Amino acid sequence: MPITAQQLLQILPSAGQRAGVFAPVLNTAMQRYQIVGTKRMAAFIAQVGHESGQLIYVRELWGPTPTQARYEGRKDLGNTEAGDGFKFRGRGLVQVTGRANYAACGEALALDLLNHPELLELPQNACMSAAWFWGTHGLNTLADAGDFVGITKRINGGTNGLAERQAFYATALKVLA
Repeated sequence: MPITAQQLLQILPSAGQRAGVFAPVLNTAMQRYQIVGTKRMAAFIAQVGHESGQLIYVRELWGPTPTQARYEGRKDLGNTEAGDGFKFRGRGLVQVTGRANYAACGEALALDLLNHPELLELPQNACMSAAWFWGTHGLNTLADAGDFVGITKRINGGTNGLAERQAFYATALKVLA
């Protein structure tokens, strides 16, 4: 069953009018990557809700912070050219980061993200990139097992924002039931 804008607002109350913009494209992305059923959908919405500040941010805010400054030259992210850290900063609802991830995501979604990384800021691509990340990182399996902390670690690399993510998840489980 697809998520409605009203349900999205119950889970992510600060989303405001963006809930109406994102609900249909979230549904398309979730369907494509088999993020179906209450547990999977609740986990996905909770995670993208946290990562995007409740659908507000589709591009990483740039300082650069000390962490962001370290994106430059990070070979594990594929950032091999001068300026790659900034150019391939986090975008989309789960903040795809780094030249290598942009290349893989662009190939999967048939988008020229290496020349046009800003395409991940469009709602349909922000949602599809999040669902692509979810699918390629085996997160449906973790959602089915109820391993929400494991999902958080795969998305975030740690447990940053875990309390908010878990609160969104608990609400989503009730709203989507």
